[in-house]
Amino acid sequence: MADREIGVGVIGFGLGGRVFHTPFVNAVSGLRLAAILQRNGDEAAKAYPAADIVRSLDELLADRAIELVVVTTPNATHFELAKRALEAGKHVVVDKPFAPTSAEASELGRLAKSKGLLAIPFHNRRWDGDFLTVKKLIAGQAVGRLVTFESHFDRFRPVPRQGTWKEAENPANGILLDLGPHLIDQAMALFGLPDSITASVRSDRDETAIEDAFDITLSYPGANGKGMLVHCRTSYLACDKAPRFLLHGTSGSFCKYGVDPQEPALVGGATVPAQGSPEVWLQEAEAEWGRLTVASDPAAPERLVESQVKTEIGDYRGFYANVRDAILGVAPLAVTAEDGLRVIRLLELARQSSAAGCTLKVEL
Repeated sequence: MADREIGVGVIGFGLGGRVFHTPFVNAVSGLRLAAILQRNGDEAAKAYPAADIVRSLDELLADRAIELVVVTTPNATHFELAKRALEAGKHVVVDKPFAPTSAEASELGRLAKSKGLLAIPFHNRRWDGDFLTVKKLIAGQAVGRLVTFESHFDRFRPVPRQGTWKEAENPANGILLDLGPHLIDQAMALFGLPDSITASVRSDRDETAIEDAFDITLSYPGANGKGMLVHCRTSYLACDKAPRFLLHGTSGSFCKYGVDPQEPALVGGATVPAQGSPEVWLQEAEAEWGRLTVASDPAAPERLVESQVKTEIGDYRGFYANVRDAILGVAPLAVTAEDGLRVIRLLELARQSSAAGCTLKVEL
């Protein structure tokens, strides 16, 4: 049974379904894009003529050939749709946020476990090339003992977009639950749970119905009082972009600008090659590689050595390949429901810290 094909049904064909999910489900061997739920329009049918196009959730969940359901719909709907899929006996991948609240995230995890199913947060940014590069540098102590780790995911959108649910007033919407899950999950994938959290969650634009900026600092204790701070920052008013990653350590620094090239390529119409094909997906241009600056002799800090660091190849196919293997029972799940719960709980603590203007102990 380990080599059987897994039928996948995708709920939604907006940006998330069209760019981040269906291309990778379709490209991973062992997965079959069986159905897409698009309530209106024929874009999904044109893009994937071999998939069934359904117009209702009941129709999709009734399909016995579908083992895995992917939820890629507005944030406020994630919990209910994921719960329905689990109740129907389907494994489920849920686009971020895993759920709008930690109580709902916890319920999804409990329900999945009770049914012997997988509830999987779509924390695909663990497969970003820049993140994989940073992970490798940290493992090799390229900057010595890490002191500060800064992660930005910025936008410049001074005027709210019209006609999109993402700008609608709802605690499930806003930049904290849109981009926050990426930054917090990456931090915890590298360093685990922090000791404390201090945050400012704001609405900076002149007119906005949502949270559109945040600064979150995670504090990690270390030996002999030598801890580390992780700064996660995002703003809709970042016209001049900050580094995507900035690491400072006892031996030097690493600075990386630009974002992983997969999303821009897909938005621009790129086709994801089938897994196992000789085509490389997707090497970042050399001009975008990060810069490592180190002092070979700490006693002579004026003598610095700079070098470019080739960006590791990012590949979101890896997320779905792992989901396939976990369902088949041949590999452990890389991103668990517990991971999703912890991310949402930290984001709730960020809101609480911001509202109270204080640092909060992290106890999950």
